[in-house]
Amino acid sequence: MKNLSGQVAVITGAASGIGRAMAERFAREGMKVVLADIEQQALDNAVTELRQQEHDVLGVVTDVSKGESVAALADAALRQHGKVHLVCNNAGVFLPAKPMWESTLKDWEWILGVNEWGVIHGIRTFVPIMLAQDEEGWVINTASIGGLVTGNSIYGVTKHTVVALSEALHLQLKQRNAKIGVSVLCPLFVDTKIMASERNRPRDLWNDDGPGYNPLQETWTGTPPEEQAELVLQDLLAGKFYMWPFMQSTDDNVRSRFENIMERRSPEPRPLR
Repeated sequence: MKNLSGQVAVITGAASGIGRAMAERFAREGMKVVLADIEQQALDNAVTELRQQEHDVLGVVTDVSKGESVAALADAALRQHGKVHLVCNNAGVFLPAKPMWESTLKDWEWILGVNEWGVIHGIRTFVPIMLAQDEEGWVINTASIGGLVTGNSIYGVTKHTVVALSEALHLQLKQRNAKIGVSVLCPLFVDTKIMASERNRPRDLWNDDGPGYNPLQETWTGTPPEEQAELVLQDLLAGKFYMWPFMQSTDDNVRSRFENIMERRSPEPRPLR
């Protein structure tokens, strides 16, 4: 996409973190932004702050794990603006790594529901709308660098899926000569609230001992979300498919995984730095 001014963006997980930063960055480019999030108060605060900066924004409470909720988000965006040009399937949750056989069914249902089905619902809901518009558009799916390196958790499994979904969507749209581009965002360490994801875990998916506590949330640090949003903007303008920050150690991790595949070697996890 080259001309963003006046275009309509829909961003899930937009009340905080990368989503919130993307909302502001796209708004500064003159886009009309629809912010979606499951966290009502945080969403209201984000919308208020952006309106105080005189940006054209709308907030819609959305549970991306529910197809009907994403459909309602699309309806709200179309009622407000008539069209949608950029969709960022960004909402995501995190669970600390532990053996898969020790994860409960509710663990699996929650993280797959948000991280995988959230993207699936976004694609199934918005791509037909954008195809019918027959105008330039773009879909950005947020995965993780964990979707490109050797996996070691349920979270990594979901992010590998998002990468594969994005690659397939890109190829299928190309086959149709559609005017819609696709990117997959693979952040490394970003200063967000993802380590405190359990705060938004639905009660019906709590384990018997209630929502879990992740001690990493007390020490989690990373690059500012604003830096990630600027990367997304520049890569979007350049039409890049894979979006991730250049870091030699990160590139080495990605390269190592695919070298293991080509040499038919067993996976060897490497620390991300």
